[in-house]
Amino acid sequence: MPKPALQSIHLYPVKSIAGSGPGEAVVEPWGLAGDRRWMVVDTERRMLSQRQQPTLALASAEELPGGALGLTAPGMEPLTVEVPEPAETVTVEVWRDKVEAVPAGRQAADWFRAYLGVEVELVHLDAPDMRRPVDPEFALPGETVSFADGYPLLITTTSSLDALNSRIAQGDHADEGPLPMNRFRPNVVVDGTAPWAEDDWKSVRIGEVVFRVAKPCSRCVVTTTDQRTAQRGKEPLRTLARHRRFGDRLVFGQNLVPQGVGTIRVGDPFEILG
Repeated sequence: MPKPALQSIHLYPVKSIAGSGPGEAVVEPWGLAGDRRWMVVDTERRMLSQRQQPTLALASAEELPGGALGLTAPGMEPLTVEVPEPAETVTVEVWRDKVEAVPAGRQAADWFRAYLGVEVELVHLDAPDMRRPVDPEFALPGETVSFADGYPLLITTTSSLDALNSRIAQGDHADEGPLPMNRFRPNVVVDGTAPWAEDDWKSVRIGEVVFRVAKPCSRCVVTTTDQRTAQRGKEPLRTLARHRRFGDRLVFGQNLVPQGVGTIRVGDPFEILG
């Protein structure tokens, strides 16, 4: 087996839409630089995701020089959204957390409204003091996160995906597999580890940066959404329910919290510290 290494990096500038796979990324205390700093919200300014709007999967965002956002989606003209001036903020809701964010403006809101067919708005999270705390049940004092579901980064492994796909091939919905890694929307993907070894990790190093392994990642209906078509199936939740149930949670991947800052690069060595 080859030595464990970082196989890929994934950034999602806008929560719940497609992102990019850069060769390197800067690790900040609250996640990868540029990851999930924008979010679509509904009329109550609650987060909107593929859970409610699976066609968000077909939209794509790219971070442009200076932090601006490049948006594309089927049937839509591309749009560039500049970082909004840090003017008056609005209170938005991510799960049960409330956080201050800056509206991205009417043009961005109109673009998403036209694409989704519902009243929505795009907001931006910029200043460090606008981050929200990590779940206190699994956090250390002072740990924060941006618009990600709960933790700064998500790590998955190619060996565990292979093991999961092997199980899917033996199940009632084998025609849905094998599933690609993009169903799980990770930030970092590691190759060269044993299947499900991540269940026992407490601390890891990628390149020059150390991460605390906070907790397993609970999976939801988004994983059943084909990221190329926005169509939903039964997998992987059906197979996770049979083989990867931890209490009342279906688990794939682990949530990470950076213990320092630095730059990670595809090909960096991966080390299990504890």
